Amino acid sequence: MTAPVTTSLDERAVTAARVLALDAIEAAKSGHPGAALALAPVADLLFQKHIRHDPHDPSWAGRDRFVLSCGHASMLLYTQLFLTGYDLSLDDIASFRTLHSRTPGHPELGMTPGVDATTGPLGQGITMAVGMAMAFQRERAVYDPEGLIGSPFDRHVWVLASDGDLQEGISYEAGALAGRHQLDNLTVVYDDNDIQIEGSTTLTWSEDVGARFAAQGWRVSRVSRAVSGDIDVPALDTVLSSRTDDGRPHLVVLKSEIAWPAPNARGTAASHGAPLGTSEVSEVRAALGVTTGPFELDPEAVAHTRRAVARGARLHTEWDQRMSAWAAAHPDLDTQWRTAQARELPDDLAASLPVFEVGSVLATRDASGQVIQALAARLPDLVGGSADLAEPNRTAIAGSHSFLPEGEGRTGRNIHWGVREHAMAAAMNGMLLAGGTRPFGGTFLVFSDYQRPAIRLAALMGLPAIYVWSHDSIALGQDGPTHQPIEHLTSLRAMPGLTTIRPADANETAAAWLVALEQDGPTGLVLCRQPLRTLDLPLEQVTEGVRRGAYVVSDDADADAVVIATGSELELAVEAAERVRAAGTRVRVVSMPSRELFERQDAGYRESVLPAALTARVVVEAASTYGWRDIAGDRGVLVGIDQFGLSAPAGDAQHELGMTVDRVVQAIETAMVGKR
Repeated sequence: MTAPVTTSLDERAVTAARVLALDAIEAAKSGHPGAALALAPVADLLFQKHIRHDPHDPSWAGRDRFVLSCGHASMLLYTQLFLTGYDLSLDDIASFRTLHSRTPGHPELGMTPGVDATTGPLGQGITMAVGMAMAFQRERAVYDPEGLIGSPFDRHVWVLASDGDLQEGISYEAGALAGRHQLDNLTVVYDDNDIQIEGSTTLTWSEDVGARFAAQGWRVSRVSRAVSGDIDVPALDTVLSSRTDDGRPHLVVLKSEIAWPAPNARGTAASHGAPLGTSEVSEVRAALGVTTGPFELDPEAVAHTRRAVARGARLHTEWDQRMSAWAAAHPDLDTQWRTAQARELPDDLAASLPVFEVGSVLATRDASGQVIQALAARLPDLVGGSADLAEPNRTAIAGSHSFLPEGEGRTGRNIHWGVREHAMAAAMNGMLLAGGTRPFGGTFLVFSDYQRPAIRLAALMGLPAIYVWSHDSIALGQDGPTHQPIEHLTSLRAMPGLTTIRPADANETAAAWLVALEQDGPTGLVLCRQPLRTLDLPLEQVTEGVRRGAYVVSDDADADAVVIATGSELELAVEAAERVRAAGTRVRVVSMPSRELFERQDAGYRESVLPAALTARVVVEAASTYGWRDIAGDRGVLVGIDQFGLSAPAGDAQHELGMTVDRVVQAIETAMVGKR
């Protein structure tokens, strides 16, 4: 290994990051070199000076968080993780974007040590960072009410974002939330390089991005390029080091030239998403004074970057000391904090849930609202809110105030997201990634479409987000088809890692909340607005039945047919079964609140609920029938809605679209004919 002879160790460290990124991208014949080249000085400055992190303990609770919102620039992050001493080898860098690599094409939580969030879809990263900053602000308010200087709960969130992140609509929602909540523990460095895939950014926008964020309540700084054309590191360092006490999040508009210092590729759209090629890489090496071959590193530069290990150990030790002193002074809060960090549930939580009287009539959204109050009394880390729908979603925690920077402060548990389903779901992911907070978020089921990118990321990362989706079908009535979800359950069930639960009555709703809290991934609670009768079933049977996804609610010996229903349609199934029994037909009725949970059960349990020999099957759900054929079988009858809804009073809409007891009775008779 031969080191360049011309520059300081700081500059040589940046050069090492640049050429290492180029080598990895060239070896993969795939990747995004432009940002990895141009922004290497930014990443080096952040990881060497500004981000509090410990390379030998990536999960240290006291660390800052770094979110590479422009996830396509993943090699920019991977080089810093390697150079600063994380458990990432040179072979890992060299295997970039290959099968089973620890350095995938976009940062993935759990695959690469030091990656704090899965980023890829532009705009999700910056919005998750807002959620992280919100969680940290609330945690400090709850656990350090005295506001100690040097509090162990002082943590900062750093973001590197691109034009694409800020063009996505979700970033407008995120920016507004961060400004309103005065998240001064959030710094976003915006790479303003005037280039995107199709060419100049002037093709797509003409706004002053800094002015936009300033209008949303952010502090905005601007850093121009250095005379050389490279990043002006001293100027950027000064800006990042500056602090104000006015509560504003910080946007740094950083001018850069994509792919600098590549002689021919810099400033071009082509350098964004494709390798530069061997000839251009050779010219970059020459321009930087590098004479080594691919993956041959300057040992002095690497030793220089590894100073981050000692710095991290020192920061970690200092934090441990502050944390120990705080814990000694606040033993009860310390226990609460550790329980929240571990997401532990009380052993007797089920006993704390409301029990609803048999025969009582209650919408599942109303039951959910009562369950939330009971859970909030036992789970101090539970926080929630809706997309301006707290009243119809029944998501407000009655015993708490609002999470806001003024008034009673940030200890509030009711979050006002505004009409921002996109940002709500993504920020919930950030809160979960930050740890110590257990969020839920509500909206109407039809608007879950606005949340899908964030739901998908929650499923990818295994984050236990809880979505409260009310107004689940056509019984919404007069608001009409725009508000009546038909295809949503089918599409949500198609998402790997997401659990949907559609409870059939109030006690199933209580069980659904308990089961949702037990999940390792996201859960959607699908609730109705219309009142439903509470069934006469043992509570233990209901809880275990929901936990297993499906269970028998009524049965006849040697049943001739089985009716499988979800949610509000279980009421139709039970009444239809009573009618056909009077005519001599033996029927089993199965409640199936969760397809996903049922499919995770062993074959023996699934057979006990739906015997293969019982082929006369009817499935009833007030939604698209798509996907139910595997449960109903070839001879089964599907009772659902395969068209958009309509505007009418709930009863009229249900009758018009066939959600009636008469139709279920007819379906049972049809299934019996098919059986014979």
